[in-house]
Amino acid sequence: MIVKPKIRISNFNFYYGEAKVIKGVSMDVHPKYVTSIIGPSGCGKSTLLRCLNRMNDLILSARPEGKIEIDGVDINDPALDVVGLRKRVGMVFQKPNPFPKSIFDNVAYGLRVNGVSDKIIIERKVEQSLKGSALWDEVKDRLKDNALNLSGGQQQRLCVARALAVEPEIILMDEPASALDPIATAKIEELIVELKKQYTIVIVTHNMQQAARISDQTAFLMQGELIEYGKTSDIFTKPKKKMTEDYITGRFG
Repeated sequence: MIVKPKIRISNFNFYYGEAKVIKGVSMDVHPKYVTSIIGPSGCGKSTLLRCLNRMNDLILSARPEGKIEIDGVDINDPALDVVGLRKRVGMVFQKPNPFPKSIFDNVAYGLRVNGVSDKIIIERKVEQSLKGSALWDEVKDRLKDNALNLSGGQQQRLCVARALAVEPEIILMDEPASALDPIATAKIEELIVELKKQYTIVIVTHNMQQAARISDQTAFLMQGELIEYGKTSDIFTKPKKKMTEDYITGRFG
């Protein structure tokens, strides 16, 4: 059975001013897969990730070229509702960035911004989202506490809950465990594997062991070019390109 890609990137280029930072990337991201983007620092991983929900629109000199489609719709179409796009495509950043509000209000924030005012619906969604991010049991008795009092790992799972609350279809994660200790990292990895039952996940990671553990597909980027893309097990055990093998085995990067 042929599965339609959730995200299709076709001959995509991206510029900051005159600098071309993504060069002719084409790849299909499958629904309910974890897709990892790996590569050395400065290779364009985070830039490509941010193109998937147009976060780069916030940079004046940024300019896309080519196509990124989600469910067949070109997300760079000028007529597209960017707010609606970001509701469908949630984002979790490298460092946990909870708001200086209560745990409850952090998760409820996106719902309220999107016009949900019914208290019962908000309470139900907050609970669902905290359960979905595997945080509910740890915080259910202190929802009024300031989120900044949580540990780093808990804050990151709170940020996942905040993303889940508005019911996205895709979750983007930009090195979500790089600021966390090994125990918190393991919890985030377990969470990602659980979340892919419901969501399409694209993760940028500098940690190749992490990519090997949790992703179904892996893309290797080098200086803005897609060098190789395929099943994670193939990329790590029988890469087709010598450059991929050299990077995986630590000869550079």
